[in-house]
Amino acid sequence: MQPSFFNAISISSKNAPVDVREQIALNEGEAKNFMVKVQEIFDASEVLVVSTCNRTEIYHNAPLQSSNEAIAKLLLIEKGLTDTANYLPYFAYYDQQTEAVLHLFKVATGLHSQVVGDMQIPNQVKQAYQWSADMGMAGPFLHRLLHSIFFTNKRVAQETTFRDGAASTAYAAVELVKQVAAAKANPHVLLLGLGDLGTDVCRNLKEKGFTNITLVNRTRQKADELAAELELTVCDFDQAANAILQADVVVSSIVRPEPFITRELLEKQTIFTFKYLIDLSVPRSIAANAEEVPGVVVYNIDYIQQRTNEATARRVAAIPQVEALIEAAIAEFSDWSKEMVVSPTIQKLKNALEQIRQEEIGRYLKSLDAEEAARLDKITASMMQKILKQPVVQLKAACKRGDAENLVEVLSDLFNLEKAPYTPAVH
Repeated sequence: MQPSFFNAISISSKNAPVDVREQIALNEGEAKNFMVKVQEIFDASEVLVVSTCNRTEIYHNAPLQSSNEAIAKLLLIEKGLTDTANYLPYFAYYDQQTEAVLHLFKVATGLHSQVVGDMQIPNQVKQAYQWSADMGMAGPFLHRLLHSIFFTNKRVAQETTFRDGAASTAYAAVELVKQVAAAKANPHVLLLGLGDLGTDVCRNLKEKGFTNITLVNRTRQKADELAAELELTVCDFDQAANAILQADVVVSSIVRPEPFITRELLEKQTIFTFKYLIDLSVPRSIAANAEEVPGVVVYNIDYIQQRTNEATARRVAAIPQVEALIEAAIAEFSDWSKEMVVSPTIQKLKNALEQIRQEEIGRYLKSLDAEEAARLDKITASMMQKILKQPVVQLKAACKRGDAENLVEVLSDLFNLEKAPYTPAVH
């Protein structure tokens, strides 16, 4: 049985600018097609592809340990980037199983996210794992590894402050909207400005269950496209003043030299109601005196930044705890993966002894009645289990010491296991 090596390649925000990353990013269809090619060309038994706006990574179990650069070249060619020499320096390679496993743990727990502790990447890794499982490209190794990662993520959430608070401006704004609008059923939220920040806020609001959202943007086309995707409402920019007066919460990220939302505008409100204004713009898009209008509450970018700084500080302080949880999980996974190496030998040994047992029982069955035959079967099965126990214990102990190879060789020679059939154990 040819050994496999678990490796990974990565191109991420740590080592490549956005204009390079966006050329290499894979959508779902491209990712699945690429997984098939990696499996066919590199004889990979297991493949996992994670592709987000910040990273594209390929994890694989394959017989060739030196296949990482070749896979990177294949990825570039698939994306139409034939001048591979210009792009290869942006890739990081994890040529050892221990390195690749540790890297995936850190990525999937959010240690390598641009916003430390971000929950988006664990969800994206889950989606990637689902693709692998659906396509039959997740075998025992990946199944065990990913479930170990998911369990570790649960422990991180339950036992540390690594997931506490909102550590990005967009997430902090959404958390604030949830907080101020909690008392109102289906609050009307107006998003004014759909740059990168406004778009992130919009997507996060929809993800959190907000549906009564109106979009206003200078460029109507961008608002229409986002509204069509998320099933939201659009208001023309020249009607923004009316939309502001009708909304319960306004999140503004519009860029202007002077405030767009003024005290004079807000004083036109005819029905008294609380209105919450969240200003994410620099310079401010909401006038400093807007809060003098009765019922109006304004939160500016400094307030949001304070919330994100506090959350980031809590998350950073929790990093040593997260790393300790990862270390413990990897140690347990490592023990299991080492035992996987000797599983075929253990199963062949069981098969060889079972064959001997069945042959010997067969010699005496004709002279035994059913009750005697059952008793003989039970006694010999018990004997075989006791005979097997010590070699299995010694093999597993040798795995942990890292010297199972000699013991496997001895057992193979003693019982001629190379000729014995290997039937994978059913778990």
